Amino acid sequence: MEDQLFAVVDVETTGGGINGNRLTEICIVRLKGSVILDKYTTLINPEKNIPLQITALTGIDNDLVANAPKFHEVAREIEEMTRDAIFVAHNVSFDYNVLRNEFKDLGFEFTRKKLCTVRLSRKLIPNLFSYSLGRLCDSINIPIIDRHRAEGDTDATVILLKRLLSLDEDYKVFRTFLHAHSKEATLPPHLSADQINDLPDSPGIYLFKDKHHKVLYAGKAINIKKRVLSHFYDKMTKEYRLGQETYYIDHETTGNELTALLLEADHIRRHYPKYNHAQKRPGLVYQIISYINQRGIIQLALGKTNLTMDSVSTFYNRAAAAEKLEQLCEFFKLCPRYCTLQSKVNVCSHYRIQNCEGICEGSESIEHYNAKVEEAIASLGEETPTYVIREKGRHFKEEAFVLVKDGRYQGFGFVDTDVPITSVDDYEPFLTLQEATYHTHKILSNYLRKKGTPKILFFDDRVVA
Repeated sequence: MEDQLFAVVDVETTGGGINGNRLTEICIVRLKGSVILDKYTTLINPEKNIPLQITALTGIDNDLVANAPKFHEVAREIEEMTRDAIFVAHNVSFDYNVLRNEFKDLGFEFTRKKLCTVRLSRKLIPNLFSYSLGRLCDSINIPIIDRHRAEGDTDATVILLKRLLSLDEDYKVFRTFLHAHSKEATLPPHLSADQINDLPDSPGIYLFKDKHHKVLYAGKAINIKKRVLSHFYDKMTKEYRLGQETYYIDHETTGNELTALLLEADHIRRHYPKYNHAQKRPGLVYQIISYINQRGIIQLALGKTNLTMDSVSTFYNRAAAAEKLEQLCEFFKLCPRYCTLQSKVNVCSHYRIQNCEGICEGSESIEHYNAKVEEAIASLGEETPTYVIREKGRHFKEEAFVLVKDGRYQGFGFVDTDVPITSVDDYEPFLTLQEATYHTHKILSNYLRKKGTPKILFFDDRVVA
């Protein structure tokens, strides 16, 4: 490493993640081994407003950069200072990607080998309380002058780099980090390669957690290790921020995609992770409900809620609920008015359902009509089967199962293949109870639509092998 060129870089920006984040200042120190060859520093006009919170942190405001050069005017100097050198920064992904995006906006590809002094420090100076530049330098007695300005932070990072080089016997750690296929080159600063190496290549769920073990993101995967790594290759701002906040990755294997999806939905419901978005929206539930009106007539109606409550029947889109209500009304000769299919009429006059037997005009007794409504309600219960979906387990001597009882999702579990199963009750000791939600319904509906019934065991007087 004595002859290796390094370009130690620090940038200050307008803030706002990677995309749209513009440079306000840059400092580059070029070294050969541990010997400083040159230094370049300049303010940069970002051509956009600098937020007040950024000014409060760095001291750089709009007036300070008003007459500074724009990036295209200093791009050549930056390219030359980093040419043929390893790009070094504290939390290198941030500085490198911001700079690369600036070059990309000019139509140029900026590519350098890179090293992160956060990750190097965690390896060569382990067990420190914090690896932020300020606290790390305090811990090992490196002075920082003008913190949160490009030149001050770069000067401290240069001293840190020299210290790390002196600690690395035969430069084994540096060479490992520079290896083209090393995970160290792509991982976020707070994650060790050992955590990634411990991930399985099998289906299941994974949890990204912050330094307090709070869940930041819950995901499912057919191949857990491959899916986790894909987050760190993605250069989107959301993925970058997720990586920066992640300290730990937990996982749980499921053996198959269906139980992984259900377990992921349960973690999102329970933890409400910061970086999950879609399943944090509960989704509307539509229900056929019944009540007795002032005349003593049992009425049917559609209800809408974010929760799955007890009702005559529950649906997960309005069209399906309305269609079923119309079918009940027509088949059992109910009144559209008392099924809330018509309003503001005294006598029903539905355009399609025309077999009402006269409850609305007083020619049918309430007792006779209510008996028909109760028969209609009972028919819905017949459409809610009890069944088990059987899937691959976590190993070849195990089977995964998902239990639906009376049409309602109960949860899932794992059972050894040599355990005799003769009734639905035999699954109960192995069941992990889960909450039925809009999202679990969607997961199971999509599964049944795509897979059909070959892996389903029904317990309503019929068995499908």
